[in-house]
Amino acid sequence: MSDYVPFDAAPTDESRAALSLDAILRGRRSVRRFQARPVPDAAVAAVLEAARWAPSPHGRMPWRFAVLRRAETKARLAAAMAAAWQHNLAMDGQPAEVIAARLRRSQQRLQNAPVLILACLYLNDLDVYPDAERQAAETTMAIQSLGAALQNLLLKAYQLGLDTGWMCAPLFCPQVVVATLDLDPDLLPQALITLGYAAADPKRRERLPLDALVVRWERTAD
Repeated sequence: MSDYVPFDAAPTDESRAALSLDAILRGRRSVRRFQARPVPDAAVAAVLEAARWAPSPHGRMPWRFAVLRRAETKARLAAAMAAAWQHNLAMDGQPAEVIAARLRRSQQRLQNAPVLILACLYLNDLDVYPDAERQAAETTMAIQSLGAALQNLLLKAYQLGLDTGWMCAPLFCPQVVVATLDLDPDLLPQALITLGYAAADPKRRERLPLDALVVRWERTAD
């Protein structure tokens, strides 16, 4: 892959291509069921290119991505993560039948998505401080920037006519994910993004009103 992939290199859904930014922000949704229709490589490259332009601490871009397409890879990862999750759910005291149902839905979600994008933190290039407090802040900045990169990815995917789902499961079994995929042990898995064409419209959750989210707003004088 070349270093630069134009944002418009991928096939675009004409119904979304001309949407305003506001329409894309409000239109993006979390999808759990996808069509079997394959996602073009150019579309995957375009959403990763969008992620690449997110802000990051010191411009270091402390994130790495793994793109998973093969059925056997997705099945192996889903099974390994399910085993770790089963242990956690059992510790929570959930009934066996509830655990089995939740694991089945999660595995199907991973295996049925045409593409999985694993997002990892990579902290080796960040500044190093002699005190734990500033070092923790440096890590927090990296996590914040990964969120920005993934938001870019989600919005670009929606503009292209694709849909996504954000799964945080890797946070609870990072070593399992790294071992299963034979990744660099310095990578810290944070999220899995499912990518494809929606098979059904998801239910939209209500947003809190703006007044409930802004705790202080110094407006200009009338």
